[in-house]
Amino acid sequence: QVQLVESGGGLVQAGGSLRLSCAASGRPFTSYDMGWFRQAPGKEREFVAAITWSGDSTYYADSVKGRSTISRDNAKNTVSLRMDSLKPEDTAVYYCAAGDNSYYTRKYDYWGQGTQVTVSS
Repeated sequence: QVQLVESGGGLVQAGGSLRLSCAASGRPFTSYDMGWFRQAPGKEREFVAAITWSGDSTYYADSVKGRSTISRDNAKNTVSLRMDSLKPEDTAVYYCAAGDNSYYTRKYDYWGQGTQVTVSS
Protein backbone atom coordinates (compact mmCIF):
# COMPACT_ATOMS: atom_id res chain seq x y z
CA GLN A 1 0.00 0.00 0.00
CA VAL A 2 1.00 3.58 -0.64
CA GLN A 3 -0.41 6.63 1.10
CA LEU A 4 -0.21 9.97 -0.66
CA VAL A 5 -0.83 13.43 0.79
CA GLU A 6 -0.79 16.54 -1.41
CA SER A 7 -0.12 20.08 -0.28
CA GLY A 8 0.64 23.48 -1.73
CA GLY A 9 -2.61 24.35 -3.43
CA GLY A 10 -4.25 27.72 -3.08
CA LEU A 11 -5.37 30.87 -4.84
CA VAL A 12 -2.99 32.48 -7.29
CA GLN A 13 -3.31 35.19 -9.90
CA ALA A 14 -3.00 34.43 -13.57
CA GLY A 15 0.62 34.51 -14.63
CA GLY A 16 1.79 33.44 -11.22
CA SER A 17 3.47 30.25 -10.06
CA LEU A 18 2.68 27.45 -7.69
CA ARG A 19 4.50 24.43 -6.34
CA LEU A 20 2.53 21.39 -5.32
CA SER A 21 4.05 18.66 -3.18
CA CYS A 22 3.05 15.10 -2.47
CA ALA A 23 4.38 13.12 0.45
CA ALA A 24 4.36 9.35 0.12
CA SER A 25 4.51 6.63 2.73
CA GLY A 26 4.11 2.89 2.86
CA ARG A 27 6.03 0.96 0.25
CA PRO A 28 9.62 1.99 -0.59
CA PHE A 29 9.39 5.22 -2.55
CA THR A 30 11.66 4.04 -5.32
CA SER A 31 9.46 1.05 -6.09
CA TYR A 32 6.91 3.06 -8.07
CA ASP A 33 6.47 5.79 -10.64
CA MET A 34 4.54 8.94 -9.84
CA GLY A 35 2.16 11.22 -11.65
CA TRP A 36 0.00 14.31 -11.28
CA PHE A 37 -3.57 14.62 -12.49
CA ARG A 38 -6.21 17.30 -12.21
CA GLN A 39 -9.96 17.58 -12.35
CA ALA A 40 -11.81 20.79 -13.05
CA PRO A 41 -15.47 21.26 -12.10
CA GLY A 42 -17.73 19.42 -14.51
CA LYS A 43 -14.81 17.82 -16.34
CA GLU A 44 -13.13 14.46 -16.29
CA ARG A 45 -9.87 13.94 -14.54
CA GLU A 46 -6.93 14.53 -16.86
CA PHE A 47 -3.27 13.66 -16.85
CA VAL A 48 -0.78 16.44 -16.11
CA ALA A 49 2.70 14.97 -15.69
CA ALA A 50 4.58 11.78 -14.83
CA ILE A 51 8.02 10.79 -13.59
CA THR A 52 9.78 7.47 -13.35
CA TRP A 53 10.85 5.97 -10.04
CA SER A 54 14.42 7.13 -10.63
CA GLY A 55 13.43 10.61 -11.74
CA ASP A 56 15.36 10.16 -14.98
CA SER A 57 12.37 10.48 -17.28
CA THR A 58 9.41 12.85 -17.31
CA TYR A 59 6.59 13.71 -19.64
CA TYR A 60 3.81 16.26 -19.65
CA ALA A 61 0.41 16.92 -21.05
CA ASP A 62 0.48 19.38 -23.93
CA SER A 63 -1.61 21.78 -21.87
CA VAL A 64 1.17 22.28 -19.30
CA LYS A 65 4.29 21.44 -21.30
CA GLY A 66 6.90 24.14 -21.19
CA ARG A 67 5.56 25.78 -18.06
CA SER A 68 5.53 22.88 -15.61
CA THR A 69 8.19 20.75 -13.98
CA ILE A 70 7.70 17.48 -12.15
CA SER A 71 10.45 16.29 -9.87
CA ARG A 72 10.97 13.86 -7.03
CA ASP A 73 13.23 13.63 -4.02
CA ASN A 74 13.77 9.98 -3.28
CA ALA A 75 15.52 10.78 -0.03
CA LYS A 76 12.48 12.66 1.25
CA ASN A 77 9.78 10.51 -0.35
CA THR A 78 8.23 13.48 -2.09
CA VAL A 79 7.20 14.43 -5.58
CA SER A 80 6.58 18.00 -6.65
CA LEU A 81 4.91 19.82 -9.48
CA ARG A 82 5.91 23.38 -10.18
CA MET A 83 3.63 25.31 -12.48
CA ASP A 84 4.48 28.70 -13.96
CA SER A 85 2.53 31.14 -16.08
CA LEU A 86 -0.67 29.88 -14.55
CA LYS A 87 -3.92 30.39 -16.43
CA PRO A 88 -7.51 30.41 -15.20
CA GLU A 89 -8.02 27.14 -17.06
CA ASP A 90 -5.48 25.53 -14.73
CA THR A 91 -8.05 25.82 -11.95
CA ALA A 92 -8.75 22.31 -10.69
CA VAL A 93 -8.23 19.85 -7.90
CA TYR A 94 -4.78 18.38 -8.36
CA TYR A 95 -4.05 14.79 -7.41
CA CYS A 96 -0.82 12.89 -7.12
CA ALA A 97 -0.81 9.23 -7.98
CA ALA A 98 1.53 6.26 -7.80
CA GLY A 99 1.80 2.86 -9.39
CA ASP A 100 4.07 0.10 -10.58
CA ASN A 101 5.59 1.00 -13.95
CA SER A 102 2.89 3.65 -14.30
CA TYR A 103 5.10 5.88 -16.40
CA TYR A 104 4.74 3.34 -19.23
CA THR A 105 1.37 1.70 -18.49
CA ARG A 106 -0.33 4.99 -17.56
CA LYS A 107 -2.25 3.09 -14.90
CA TYR A 108 -2.08 4.24 -11.30
CA ASP A 109 -3.11 2.28 -8.25
CA TYR A 110 -2.80 4.83 -5.47
CA TRP A 111 -4.22 8.32 -5.24
CA GLY A 112 -4.03 11.23 -2.86
CA GLN A 113 -7.00 13.21 -1.63
CA GLY A 114 -6.27 16.19 -3.85
CA THR A 115 -5.41 19.84 -3.35
CA GLN A 116 -7.35 22.76 -4.81
CA VAL A 117 -5.66 25.19 -7.16
CA THR A 118 -7.60 28.29 -8.16
CA VAL A 119 -6.22 30.75 -10.68
CA SER A 120 -7.91 34.13 -10.79
CA SER A 121 -7.94 36.28 -13.89
